[in-house]
Amino acid sequence: MLFSARIWFTLGFLFCAGLIGAALYFQHVQGLDPCPLCISQRIAVILAGSVFLAAALHNPGRTGIRVYAILGFLASIAGAAVASRHVWLQHLPPEEVPACGPGLDYMFSNFPFMQTLHFMLSGTGDCAKVDWTLLGFSMPVWTLLCFLFMAAASLAQFWNVKKHHRNVLYRI
Repeated sequence: MLFSARIWFTLGFLFCAGLIGAALYFQHVQGLDPCPLCISQRIAVILAGSVFLAAALHNPGRTGIRVYAILGFLASIAGAAVASRHVWLQHLPPEEVPACGPGLDYMFSNFPFMQTLHFMLSGTGDCAKVDWTLLGFSMPVWTLLCFLFMAAASLAQFWNVKKHHRNVLYRI
């Protein structure tokens, strides 16, 4: 590959930081309140970004690169699964959209954690509303594409092992 795995992991972290920055911009500047699935996708971006940052700081050897690549792939695929559910909800006929639920603050205050987590991952009628589009695609579609890109880039690092790592036995 053109760059070392450390550079790719650093770029992955910066990409995730940019996604979180964009999410905060849309929330605090544009006034778009996140739905439960949006919050779940943010958590997945933070998780993937954390894996990429740890990999970049660690600068692992061959085995470590592969471990971080798999962890980054899994975090990205988890986010893609949530984003896929979000896209699916947005394409349901209006009569099939689930009812709008209470806010996350209310759920965390009044429901057990596992039930709140279930609400966050299931989505509500709030999640079906399309508030923003770019080139005809909603924000969850763009987020899904970003997760798939991160998953592919992370998995590509599985094979991005420099030749000098093959001779180093003690780096993990």
